[in-house]
Amino acid sequence: RQPADDPKLPRVLLIGDSISMGYTPEVQKLLAGKANVHRIPTNGGQTTKGLENLKAWLGDGKWDVVHFNWGLHDLKFGNDGKKLVSPEDYEKNLRELVSRLKATNAKLIWCATTPVPDGDLKPGRKNSDVLAYNAIARKIMDEHGVAIDELYEFALPQLKEIQLPNNMHFSPAGSA
Repeated sequence: RQPADDPKLPRVLLIGDSISMGYTPEVQKLLAGKANVHRIPTNGGQTTKGLENLKAWLGDGKWDVVHFNWGLHDLKFGNDGKKLVSPEDYEKNLRELVSRLKATNAKLIWCATTPVPDGDLKPGRKNSDVLAYNAIARKIMDEHGVAIDELYEFALPQLKEIQLPNNMHFSPAGSA
């Protein structure tokens, strides 16, 4: 459920995958009384899903800040052994998404895709792909002057303490 807005406070929208679903409650608590923090009503999935749904997710209201991420679903392997979204298509899609988000006149903050552990993840993902997709995103964000929330670098040195074993998701404490 979305919180009721206090019209005196700025409006913040979080867009992302299940990682963002994990940290949303903590962000809402931390910014209580300072900002109206909303999250899209579903898992943001891959960039193609973002392109299809962004207009509905943004709605008709004004956003002061949009904190967003795509990547973990783009770089996962399908049953055919290929990435769901190729690096080339990821770049093209992300450029279009940034262009649409810039049109909102909100302050934009890109959230770097978080690390994935080595191992047999289902569906499969490789941390080397996280690094490659983050590099693509960083290039785009730098070109557009979009701030970067470097969640990858923040999480990396403490993965053993905050990430679930053999899983890309975080413990409740890790999400916080």
